Amino acid sequence: MESNWHRIEMNLLIDSLHYHWRQRNDYFAGGNMFIYFSAEQARNRDYRGPDFFVVTGVDGTRDRGAWIVWEENGRYPNVIIELASPSTIHTDLGFKKDLYERVFRTTEYFCYDPGGPELLGWRLDAGEYRALKPNAHGWLWSHELDAWLGAWQGEFLRLQQTWLRLYRSDGALIPVVGEAEAQRAATEAQRAATEAQRAATEAQRAHEALQRAEVAETEVARLRALLAGKNGTHGNG
Repeated sequence: MESNWHRIEMNLLIDSLHYHWRQRNDYFAGGNMFIYFSAEQARNRDYRGPDFFVVTGVDGTRDRGAWIVWEENGRYPNVIIELASPSTIHTDLGFKKDLYERVFRTTEYFCYDPGGPELLGWRLDAGEYRALKPNAHGWLWSHELDAWLGAWQGEFLRLQQTWLRLYRSDGALIPVVGEAEAQRAATEAQRAATEAQRAATEAQRAHEALQRAEVAETEVARLRALLAGKNGTHGNG
């Protein structure tokens, strides 16, 4: 664990994916969790814990204390994201990248340097990682996550920072549950305010119509009285 930002960022990615795939239970998303891929590695305590990883096609409802490959029918992560720091960047782009490419055979690997900020990504093609090309925003498309990965500047959990976020294919930010609920509440409040304004406008129109009707009725009464007075004068003559 490098910093408070790293801890929050891991949870942000996991929570965003859970909201993005809220109708699915066929995946597991972990953060800073050990992945055991061989008995020798486990005996040597050669721990490998990606900052964020996703495995699809598995039972996502089952709790796990670690990802143990031989207990998961040999399944490795489909996506791994490492959150780099000055002390890890060389390992993330060297040893870990090679491990994920040659041993894990992880389909997509991303490395984000918040100090840059720089987002790098690769997709496995014919057994080798090929660099992904960013769009005009500097985002990278993840086929495995069905989402863009890109920087977002704003406040999250009271911390104003640049965060790595998920975006939908149309470019809309994928929120976490709390953000989605806040947006829904804001939309409902706006709808209520609009409805209240509409009702007030209708009430004002009705009031103005009533006033016009009263004025018209008064004018009609005045004209009738005037006409009756004229008729009475003619009769006396």
